[in-house]
Amino acid sequence: MPKARRVYLARHGRTAFNADGRLRGLADPPLDQVGLSEVSRRAAELATRHPTVVISSPLQRAVATAQAIAAASGIETQVDNRLNDRDYGPQTGRPRTDVEAEYGSVNSAPGVEPADALAERARRAFFELVAEFGPGPLVMVSHDAFNQALLSQLDPSLEPISQDTACWNQLSLIDGSWRVDACNRTAV
Repeated sequence: MPKARRVYLARHGRTAFNADGRLRGLADPPLDQVGLSEVSRRAAELATRHPTVVISSPLQRAVATAQAIAAASGIETQVDNRLNDRDYGPQTGRPRTDVEAEYGSVNSAPGVEPADALAERARRAFFELVAEFGPGPLVMVSHDAFNQALLSQLDPSLEPISQDTACWNQLSLIDGSWRVDACNRTAV
């Protein structure tokens, strides 16, 4: 199957953990009312880009986001563990500010998936998925940590990278290299 040429890398809508500034990771909170509203708007927007498949992290906040996009686009949702969020281990559910105050950074906290391991996992997942699900365009629904790790590898000039809830990023394959054409889009 041919490689995809365009990918819309999306982040799930808001959850209560997001609203409270808590590390989500592998915890599985649902979308809250704000998140459902965000996802509804984003689904309509991404449907205009005519995706051929929506691939989602297995966590319910991402699956609900992906299902809304797929329904608006009249296509299927595929769930894939490779798009999963960063594992925050024992820090999961704690306020980010508390973890940073105690350890200096989330990256320094014990039990957190190392940043370099996350970056490698995100890079590998992206390239495997575009090869498997081409020609696209594809929508991949993941999480802020995953998206930031991938985007910083594709375009280091973007740092620091913001990923608001329910945002999307446009990635294009041009002359054999992936380029970030749009980052952290949320406006309809």
